[in-house]
Amino acid sequence: MTYENDARVISDDVFDLINQFFDEERSGRNIESRVNFFDTYKDYFVLTDDGSYSINSKEINHKVETLHTSTGAISESFEKFIKPMKFDYSKDIAILDICAGIGYNTSAAIADFMKNSSDSNLTIDMVEISKATLACGLLVPSPIREHDITRKAIEDELIRQDYATLTLEKCEIPENIDINVFIEDARQTVQKLDDNTYDAIFLDPFSQNMAPELFSLEFFKEFRRIIKDDGIVATYTSSAPVRAGFIEAGFYIGLGPIFGRKQGGTLASPNPLMLDYALPKNDEIRIALSDVGIVFRDPELNDNSDTILERRTEERHAARHNTKISSAVKTPIFLATEMDDEKLKRRVERNLAKMNIPSTTSDEAKHIVVCENSYTEKQDEKNNSTNRILEMEKRLKEVKSGNYVAT
Repeated sequence: MTYENDARVISDDVFDLINQFFDEERSGRNIESRVNFFDTYKDYFVLTDDGSYSINSKEINHKVETLHTSTGAISESFEKFIKPMKFDYSKDIAILDICAGIGYNTSAAIADFMKNSSDSNLTIDMVEISKATLACGLLVPSPIREHDITRKAIEDELIRQDYATLTLEKCEIPENIDINVFIEDARQTVQKLDDNTYDAIFLDPFSQNMAPELFSLEFFKEFRRIIKDDGIVATYTSSAPVRAGFIEAGFYIGLGPIFGRKQGGTLASPNPLMLDYALPKNDEIRIALSDVGIVFRDPELNDNSDTILERRTEERHAARHNTKISSAVKTPIFLATEMDDEKLKRRVERNLAKMNIPSTTSDEAKHIVVCENSYTEKQDEKNNSTNRILEMEKRLKEVKSGNYVAT
């Protein structure tokens, strides 16, 4: 199986249907035009609460999910990827949209740009590995008029790559909007991009377990190279290894919007002043101190998902009780707290003892997490999630190595 087929996330039924349909278009055998496709095959798509359509994923861990939240596919794009941005629309804007899918994030960016800009330019580089997924963007009803602009860019590239042949999209792309579509592995794309280019990066893979290669430390180091100093990366995930990866790659991190999920996503920027809200306190502690904060690694930016997942599992095992506190029973979050549950307390303190921490209320425990005493939900240049996480990591090393002296 090719990486392209392995990496795509849409269901097998939709994938096969779309490929067959466009194969017929290329051969001139299609019995109905694209404009009638949706009416015929509507049941293959999923209507979300805001009236926009999503697509089912292929089966992953015996589950099938939609590519977008049921709360609203296009609304999710605005809430998670547009609202957190702090664009200066008096200047030209450049956006990198990774895992562009059917084009909703790009369309939301275009809509916001056209609403707020008068004489600047917008460049969007869309990256999507699956031609069939992009082609779905030509077949679902446009949820907003700006999606028609995105559809035109998608159609042009699919024709250029001989996947489609008919020019059916009549919308013209405005002269001040430049959309480039890359149909390839995003890891290869980013290595070709220029330094200090993007005001925003939208990172929207389906899941970290399916595509850890798009959440790796090395991938994020490429982000750090190509993003501007005031740029923002937005992603939906609240995953500890993802957040830890951003920090190790040289980003500050903050809490992203909560929409359609119980937890907020993640924002990352080279500039802490671009990030308003801190992560929840327990998230900071677990990222800093627990083996769940071990990052995904893809040293040459070419490993497959299984290799990356296995590498992280091995690194977690090696780190546990050596450089990181065991994540079992969420041990680190109990540091500096009194515990009433005696059974749980025994389990927690057995894990802590292996890191030279005598108890949850010992001086060592308090020393490690003392910076959380200054925690505020609103963060600033000095008092922020990233600085606290790095400080706790340093203090854990002191305690584990025996260099900590009680004061």
